[in-house]
Amino acid sequence: MRIRIVDAFTDRPFSGNPAGVLLLESAAFPDAERLQEIATEVNLSETAFAHPLPSGGEADWALRWFTPATEVGMCGHATLATAHVLHTTGRATGTVRFTARCGILTSTAHADGSLTLDFPTAPLRAETAPPGLAEALGAEPVSVHDTGEHIGDLLVELRDEATVRALAPDFAALVTHSRRGVIATAAAEDPARGYDYVSRGFFPGVGIDEDPVTGSAHTALAPFWSARLGRDDLTGLQASARSGLVRTALRGERTLLTGAAVTVIDGELLTAF
Repeated sequence: MRIRIVDAFTDRPFSGNPAGVLLLESAAFPDAERLQEIATEVNLSETAFAHPLPSGGEADWALRWFTPATEVGMCGHATLATAHVLHTTGRATGTVRFTARCGILTSTAHADGSLTLDFPTAPLRAETAPPGLAEALGAEPVSVHDTGEHIGDLLVELRDEATVRALAPDFAALVTHSRRGVIATAAAEDPARGYDYVSRGFFPGVGIDEDPVTGSAHTALAPFWSARLGRDDLTGLQASARSGLVRTALRGERTLLTGAAVTVIDGELLTAF
């Protein structure tokens, strides 16, 4: 079985967020325990597994995502990586529909090689910063929002871009503050650099101390910054060591996430399911 490593939300190898992608030929997923073993072996933020569905239904492929520690309910970069593999291998053209735990997701390919994902917009709810969050994160929050069931993060606004970039969280302490993780964000210091806001994503609760570029987090970042900046179409920079850009377009209950992807490894999984 072919297994590919794809760098998502970047047009350059060895940047963005790497994801494992396995396209299964079966009509159903193997046992979750087996999928988890493979994802643990791959040891990237997420490994995506997809199998084709019969024609005529509401979706073309079934899709699941696993971190090295657990299955997750939504993942943007591994969906982008999966769509990239489908298009670059000739398995799909135009728009691809996926069915996943968070509902129906779509990916549309563009002539320049980029892809646009259609994801549910996170329902933000303002909250009081929980005790100990500032100490765990290493910075004082300006505001805190819950991001709803699909993501399960705390969205934490910080004073400025420099504060976000300088964060060095206490990951063990951060685990207790959300269901999945913490998204730290601030407005761009200089939008002329090509992005409107900056973020970093910390998810120690699912085995990822810092995620390089988190597509799903931008379904919360898009409504948050669109409300503040007065524009529905924005660009976010996730300022990890690998870094990556996500173009976001708020469309009411849906958020469009656009980015590029690059396949960097194409190999063979030697063990059977």
